[in-house]
Amino acid sequence: MSESTVEKHAFQAEIQQLLDLVVHSLYTDKEIFLRELISNASDSMEKLRHIESTEKDIHQAGAELEIRITTDEEAGTITIEDRGIGMSHDELVENLGTIAHSGTKAFLKAMKESGGSPANMIGQFGVGFYSAFMVADKVSVTSHSWRVGTGGNTWTSDGTSGYEIEPAENADRGAKLTLHLKEDCKDFAKEYTVKGLIERYSNFVGFPIFLNGTRVNEVEALWLKNKSEVTDEQYKAFYQFACKAFDEPAYRLHFSADAPLAINALVFAPSENPERMGFGKVDGGIALYSRKVMIDPSPKDMLPEWMRFMKGVVDSADIPLNISRESMQDSALVRKIGTVISKRVIKMFEKEAEGDPEKYRGFYQKFDRFFKEGVVTDYANREQLAKLLRYESSLTDPGSVCGLTDYVSRMKDGQEEIYYLAGAGREQIESSPYLEAFKARGLEVIYFFDAADEYVADSLAEFDGKKLVSVRHGGVDLADQDVDGDALGEEETKELCEFLKTELGDKVTSVAPGKRLVDSPVIALVPTDGLSPQMRQMMKAMDENFKDEVKVELEINPRHPLVKKLAESSKANPDVAKLVSQQLLDNALISAGLLDDARETVRRMNELMQKAMG
Repeated sequence: MSESTVEKHAFQAEIQQLLDLVVHSLYTDKEIFLRELISNASDSMEKLRHIESTEKDIHQAGAELEIRITTDEEAGTITIEDRGIGMSHDELVENLGTIAHSGTKAFLKAMKESGGSPANMIGQFGVGFYSAFMVADKVSVTSHSWRVGTGGNTWTSDGTSGYEIEPAENADRGAKLTLHLKEDCKDFAKEYTVKGLIERYSNFVGFPIFLNGTRVNEVEALWLKNKSEVTDEQYKAFYQFACKAFDEPAYRLHFSADAPLAINALVFAPSENPERMGFGKVDGGIALYSRKVMIDPSPKDMLPEWMRFMKGVVDSADIPLNISRESMQDSALVRKIGTVISKRVIKMFEKEAEGDPEKYRGFYQKFDRFFKEGVVTDYANREQLAKLLRYESSLTDPGSVCGLTDYVSRMKDGQEEIYYLAGAGREQIESSPYLEAFKARGLEVIYFFDAADEYVADSLAEFDGKKLVSVRHGGVDLADQDVDGDALGEEETKELCEFLKTELGDKVTSVAPGKRLVDSPVIALVPTDGLSPQMRQMMKAMDENFKDEVKVELEINPRHPLVKKLAESSKANPDVAKLVSQQLLDNALISAGLLDDARETVRRMNELMQKAMG
């Protein structure tokens, strides 16, 4: 090629400014260049598809629409080739050397007027091509337009001094970009590096991508297909590839929506929970795509934090992107997408839990903490999430569970509260004196075995208009119940309560007869504003210096033989009565899980045994 056929051009001032911005400001990660160039190639071939439907005279009609990438470690180059619409001589000048077509002038003007940062300002200006100069000190573009007879040309530039254009004989339709990589970017000439970037960002581009002759993107973008066209095996393969998972999905949600936004989504609930296995907090696993190109593998603020265990893909063509596709201009729009997805996911779990309760029970055992976290933190979805909670209760068999909806459906006429009791396990709870009155009246009590359950109940406060109440707390109003056995008279009971209050002092806030006890002599009730044993344990675990002075309401059973005997001894043998009073309180605190130091209890017990033995 003679020197006279080479045209030399200087970049317009605005293009030079743009190059400086792209190389030094816009792209925070150099590897993004490959995603941009592949996306441009894909866009070019999409345009050709449209042209093929309206035009008959097309250069190299029938050529396979595919992207071919070639790496050369020795030469330090990477080549990206497509069979799209291509560019003529004038289009190379217009698109790559001036601002006439790219919209760059509008961008630069907005930048100057607002003084804002590029990442927040840029819309779709179509200049992703210039990202090539982040990694290359020389870029050549050989291109032939789809229009017959326009001829081929090669555009070459170092990104600083301007560009040259010369004719290219036998150029294929489309564009062939060759990047001569900078010394510190030679890794992008390695096949395994490029393969990893394609799989991460561009695997679901709608055209075949070949790397050094081998196709890379074998897995289809299943989220854009009709559910009836996808098999369970295809879903499983997609889940394991796209989500980098080794287990099988427990549940999946595949849907499309047009309003309020255009969304195509395919999300999965895994069958194993790494957090439960001790691997630490997992990162969000639902990636955000736009037109099959990944924008963010884990977008912040799109989904509520508790949903981080979910995996999959959400694709929306409505997302306006900045030039680098690295952040969304409209975060409110992203949150709107998240709102749609989170509500759909919760409805999916509701449906699955109702359709196969046993399968859901097994899943819930592994992932319950996420749902509980959601009840506490996700106010918008709290009521719906509460329906997904599962617990054992006084009416379920050991190992069987029920939901709050089930509980409400079984409530007795006139019952306005949902009762619960926390403990280390079912046996401990069922041996507790707190259950006596509720069992006697046939009132169902939910069992909390997890230390976080009471915190969740406090956050939820009520369900379906019914207040959640711990049977360990004072203030629970129970209906009168006919019971066997004679009770202390009203005056005797009053005198005994006064005696106990005097002897126990500020360890108790009050002493009174109650309706809760059937077989036990006394019970210690936590004030409604006091901490339960489980909450105290949580506070201690978080703060080793935490101290909570235990003060309880003491409720006595006037029918119990020990209480009646204590009433007699308070007058006949006050010294022993004092010891018994203290011991009864400690026994009640032990049953409640509120006794921190039992040394005095043991000493007193020894003294009582001595007196009993004479």
